[in-house]
Amino acid sequence: MLVLSRVVGELISIGDNISVRILAVNGSNVRFGVEAPQNINVHRAEVYERIRAKRVQGKR
Repeated sequence: MLVLSRVVGELISIGDNISVRILAVNGSNVRFGVEAPQNINVHRAEVYERIRAKRVQGKR
């Protein structure tokens, strides 16, 4: 796992076409935006797990 320190406004690049921008820091909460091509799905982990579970159930 890569752990980074960033301040508001700074970017983290993932590959050539995905960026994460730090939007706000409030105590232990961090708001960030993900910039990615439309063909890349971006989900919170709990949402992604529900999507995966539905796919697995659909294959049975």
